[in-house]
Amino acid sequence: MKNSNQNGRGQAAGTSRRGLLKAGAGLMAASFWADEKIEAYQSHIQTASKPSELKITDLRVAWVAHAPMNCPLIRIDTNQGIYGLGEVRDGASKTYALMLKSRLLGENPCNVDKIFRKIKQFGGGARQGGGVCGVEMALWDLAGKAYNVPVYQMLGGKYRDKIRCYADTDESKDPHEYAQRLLMRKNLGFTWLKMDLGINLIQDRPGMVTHPLGMNPTRDTNLVAHPFTGVEITEKGIEAMCEYVAIAREAIGWDIPLSHDHFGHIGVNSCIRLGRALEKYDAAWLEDMVPWYYTDLLKEIKSAVSVPILTGEDIYLREGFETLCREHAVDLIHPDLATSGGILETHEIGNMAERNGVGMAMHFAGTPISCYANVHCAAATNNFLALENHSVEVPWWNDLVTGVEKPILNHGFIAVPEKPGLGPELNDDVVKQHLLEPGYFEPTPEWNKERSWDRLYS
Repeated sequence: MKNSNQNGRGQAAGTSRRGLLKAGAGLMAASFWADEKIEAYQSHIQTASKPSELKITDLRVAWVAHAPMNCPLIRIDTNQGIYGLGEVRDGASKTYALMLKSRLLGENPCNVDKIFRKIKQFGGGARQGGGVCGVEMALWDLAGKAYNVPVYQMLGGKYRDKIRCYADTDESKDPHEYAQRLLMRKNLGFTWLKMDLGINLIQDRPGMVTHPLGMNPTRDTNLVAHPFTGVEITEKGIEAMCEYVAIAREAIGWDIPLSHDHFGHIGVNSCIRLGRALEKYDAAWLEDMVPWYYTDLLKEIKSAVSVPILTGEDIYLREGFETLCREHAVDLIHPDLATSGGILETHEIGNMAERNGVGMAMHFAGTPISCYANVHCAAATNNFLALENHSVEVPWWNDLVTGVEKPILNHGFIAVPEKPGLGPELNDDVVKQHLLEPGYFEPTPEWNKERSWDRLYS
């Protein structure tokens, strides 16, 4: 039986190297290249991975709780002992990844784009693309380890050595306390800030919001798209929301970008009136004012206000972004790499947006595994602005991984790692302390033979 370590000429790879070394040694000093010296030399060479012969043998899951969300980590194993790590988007089910296992077994993980095209039909908007994207991250981690290069290098190289981050800020109905929380972010070294500015801050005060009587304008509209809720902000309500921003600006100053999100499911006219009122506070962007697929409504809002309009964290694949950018319905896009299609798809989304004159910020909430997938993509994408981070207050977040610069988020920036693949490895002991359910990368043979008629055409 042919030795798995043999090359195409039937000669063992280790023997071939030894022969080369011995031949060269003979020309110099034969005694220097004794067999034990050669063995010691070879012990420092990674010979386990032959990319062309790499095959996927397993996919396993470990579900981390509150990092800050519930994030299923995935591990893809191979026949050569190396593995890749990925992550399903926060709040999504591990099943989104496990159902893909039977489509992955036997594939060469270095064929990232080929496998992505095979499985992308099983993704969707919001959280439904989480399994496809988590697998894609793990494939890049594997490919980088197989070829001994960082992921950003396989995307064409990097534009920056560190990635600018912004952190969402916990709300307070006290505008002065809210402002102090933003100032604390700035004092931590963040060079970009974001504050949620929703009707939930003011809806309990009389005369702020109009809505059908008996309806909670926030809770009861969660599953109703903005144009269909009957919720609008009054002039008094707009003044109250602007007061939050005015006090925040007084605390943090006027030089730092300040973005706004989570306005509530309000009508388009309220979006426009609020947007115009916020112009004087130099908003860095207004996020997700209406659902992303209402292209014409976004264009209407964008045309009516003179601050940047942004959307995108719920869009799966580039086509939705392409429509928004081509139609100039937004000023900025905001993909979540764990939803948008993974590392390569998001990189290509950024390049497409750049060709249309649109910048790209990136949405992220999860563990350091998904974080570093974002870091590599951001490093390799020219029109990148800033990456979100939701884990500033999670004390054990840094400890989930090893092998990267600590603290991971340092004065508002994350250093781009130079190690093969994504860079970090899991700290098993810490991850096991924060599992949502029992089991740590247990075998999943029950998913080996999941089958369906997957063809997309007749």
